[in-house]
Amino acid sequence: MKPVLAAQFKTDKNFKLKNYPSDISSRIKATDAKERLKEVRKELAAFQEKLYAHNRYSVLVCLQGMDTAGKDSLIREVFEAFNVRGVVVSSFKTPSALELQHDYLWRHAIALPEKGKFGVFNRTHYENVLVTRVHPEYLLNEKIPGIENVKDLPKDFWEKRFGQINHFEEQLVENGTLLFKFFLNLSKKEQKFRLLRRLEKEKHQWKFSPGDLAERQLWTRYMDCYEEAIRHTSPPRAPWYVIPADDKDICRYLVASILLEQLTTYKDIAYPKPEKAIKEHIRQYKQQLEQE
Repeated sequence: MKPVLAAQFKTDKNFKLKNYPSDISSRIKATDAKERLKEVRKELAAFQEKLYAHNRYSVLVCLQGMDTAGKDSLIREVFEAFNVRGVVVSSFKTPSALELQHDYLWRHAIALPEKGKFGVFNRTHYENVLVTRVHPEYLLNEKIPGIENVKDLPKDFWEKRFGQINHFEEQLVENGTLLFKFFLNLSKKEQKFRLLRRLEKEKHQWKFSPGDLAERQLWTRYMDCYEEAIRHTSPPRAPWYVIPADDKDICRYLVASILLEQLTTYKDIAYPKPEKAIKEHIRQYKQQLEQE
């Protein structure tokens, strides 16, 4: 299998979703991807140990996608080899009463990873330009000054939010957060298959909600919002990667490989050297321990 090149899946301000396939099984075999992932995730885990020791950067992995896109299982498989203390996963659902007492980015800011650690956002701050755009009535819960109903939204409201998110991410990157944003590009056909499978398998029925079907009816609207959000928030320092998600094994392999490929470009991330005084007396310390 050829090495993954992040550039194949990276987006820019000219992004068009139609140019990014949801299925590339003709180019990559799922069995090969599954096997290769085992090695990639070990290398990622080794990198995390070095990142922790270096203690200058953190890594934030943002995952977005429609229901059934495979975010939960991707997290489980990609980070399986990690020290559990080295990665923190945060899931963002409907904002709580406390969270609604703050600006919409607050709950994401307080969940950011510490230096030396990986953080994973399962659904992200982009929900605030996706779900709330498809359902603008949800914005009323934020109690934004001057907005009493949906008709009060300024014409440039969403453009401003895109700008706020860009500024938020720019600050993170400039202060040592290595930011990765992945859109798991699932086809509507594959989503139907996965929803049916949930209903057919008793152990997965708990995952199903009638609301899934209601949101599915808004598929085209969601895709339009994803396209615009990605197009407006993919600067060179914090680009989006659009990952084919119709096959879970391929999707997981691509995400893991892009992470490893890009993270290993940071050549300054290394284990710190011991202090001079310790290095000069290593032999003495070894002898002291051996003579116990």
